[in-house]
Amino acid sequence: MSTIRVRLPDGSVREFPRGTTALAVAEAIGPRLAKAALAARIDGVVRDLTTPLEKDCDLEILTWEHPEGREVYRHTSTHVMAQAVKRLWPETKLTVGPPLENGFYYDIDTPRPITPDDFPAIEAEMRKIIEEDLPIIREEVDREWAKRFFAERGEDYKVLLIDKIPEGEPITIYRQGEFVDLCTGPHLPSTGRIKVIKLMSVAGAYWEGDQRNKQLQRLYGTSFEKQSDLDRYLKQLEEAKKRDHRKLGPELGLFTFKEEAPGFAFWLPKGYTLYRILENWSRSLQEPRGYQEVRTPWLYSSKIYETSGHWFHFRENMFTFESESQAYAVKPMNCPGHCLLFKNEVRSYRDLPLKIAEYGPLVRYEPSGTLHGLLRVRGMHQDDAHIFVREDQIEEQILEVQGIIDEIYGALGMPYTVKLATRPENYMGDPALWERAEAALAAAMEKAGIKYELNPGEGAFYGPKLEYHITDALGRTWQCATIQLDFQLPQRFDLTYVDADGQHKRPVMIHRAIMGSIERFIGILTEHFAGTFPVWLAPVQVRVLPIADRHHDYAQKILSDLKAAGFRAEADLRNEKIGYKIREAEVQKIPFMLVVGDKEAESGTVSVRRRGMKDEGSMPFAAFLDLLRREVAEKAMDEAARKATTL
Repeated sequence: MSTIRVRLPDGSVREFPRGTTALAVAEAIGPRLAKAALAARIDGVVRDLTTPLEKDCDLEILTWEHPEGREVYRHTSTHVMAQAVKRLWPETKLTVGPPLENGFYYDIDTPRPITPDDFPAIEAEMRKIIEEDLPIIREEVDREWAKRFFAERGEDYKVLLIDKIPEGEPITIYRQGEFVDLCTGPHLPSTGRIKVIKLMSVAGAYWEGDQRNKQLQRLYGTSFEKQSDLDRYLKQLEEAKKRDHRKLGPELGLFTFKEEAPGFAFWLPKGYTLYRILENWSRSLQEPRGYQEVRTPWLYSSKIYETSGHWFHFRENMFTFESESQAYAVKPMNCPGHCLLFKNEVRSYRDLPLKIAEYGPLVRYEPSGTLHGLLRVRGMHQDDAHIFVREDQIEEQILEVQGIIDEIYGALGMPYTVKLATRPENYMGDPALWERAEAALAAAMEKAGIKYELNPGEGAFYGPKLEYHITDALGRTWQCATIQLDFQLPQRFDLTYVDADGQHKRPVMIHRAIMGSIERFIGILTEHFAGTFPVWLAPVQVRVLPIADRHHDYAQKILSDLKAAGFRAEADLRNEKIGYKIREAEVQKIPFMLVVGDKEAESGTVSVRRRGMKDEGSMPFAAFLDLLRREVAEKAMDEAARKATTL
């Protein structure tokens, strides 16, 4: 029998008989690895552990520590859940059941609605399937055979799914005991590899996401290797409920939503103050770096989007309408308009880099079922900018943007990771230009000393991008900042500048947003801080609390002096006891409370209370102003905000 050479992640090379499985390689390396193994990455592709190795290859054994390993674990958990449902209700028809970041779901067509009361029975059957330790076997089958097989079993949706698989692509099924599913995999070697499972919820879902189709039931679950990990996850979910921005926003007077304007936020005074703080902070970082702010139209004819390519690649995400035999769209992004501004006059190489910023309104079509508070909206504003550069300026400008990213996320206490999203299937332009753009982004990250991972095929249709994934207080990740490098739009809009040699050259366009959608960013921050914003960011930084009516004049003077010093303050002049006023200020998460009574009015002092802490005692008002100035200038987090972001 011939042998093959297998290169492992540490660079070592080992020889095995041709046809050896990835699991056998793991067993040869050691019993601990074989026990932990969930799947294998073979020449960069995640496959079943039972996959035979037929040629020399690079091999990595994936465990729970690998995101792909957890994905395979939960994909198999989905099949176990579907098998349990089929055992309990054999008439159930299955559609699709993918893994998620922290769980999985399956869309099912059931003879009767499944409710949470059914969860114990389903979970018991799932545990039985796990105890049976059924081998999971992959088979590649003939297309017509597969259609007959699933049709005979009454699995109508599977037949429809087979018809959608392009000709020439393999049809694969996975068997575990009596259960057979149409699936591309990969999966665990057997059901017994799953340790801890729990059903989470059930919801409605339309077949293929189309409201015109039949409504199905979406059954959600999760699975872990250890019970302690599940317990930690459930605790995190409980904390997330308390932090839900849709709950905190109205309670704290930040924002609200109305059915008359689905997908659009109504900003309340305190929320709009927070909004403007972030927007002005962004301006303060950009203006010294030479950004010029503009405002462009929010409605364009389809011609501009045909030129940019959005009409063919992004139209389904736009609000469009016909008028006077002309198609129009509400602006979903700023880049086409900024291209027109660049072209508005003759540009010289001395004008570059030209940095155009805009915070104007954008509108994108999102199906009503996907709307989710501020995190998924139709109306948004971005801290958006486009930088037009010579090709030799790309690296320095990306590094400058990187500096802004570090300053913003550093002040908010939000670490991040970076992914380089490369050319997608529906790309436009010359592949050679894409390769140059991807190489330039990679070089800038290496120059900055920032590690990144590839996100293949996830670039925008006009160029690759750097994606910044921030981590919040609950350990959740959010993709916010992006830096996109674009050789295509300058070409499509025929943008040029006059170089030093008098020749017309093509600029390169850098698309960048740091916070991304400001609406979404505020939703993330509200949950990250649990509404306990640090002093410098809080919509109201100080509330003055007079003990009795006779202290109102002094309270009003303190309030006036605070505002004159540039701080956001208010006074609680209601006829309520001071204990009630303090509790109210705590509920509203005000960073500082200044209690004033006879003693304070006579001595020109204030009695200071910090949010979430006891009375810090009296101090001269001027000393308090100095304290406040230091905290705001340093963009420091007070103890309450620090606790909110440390779980």
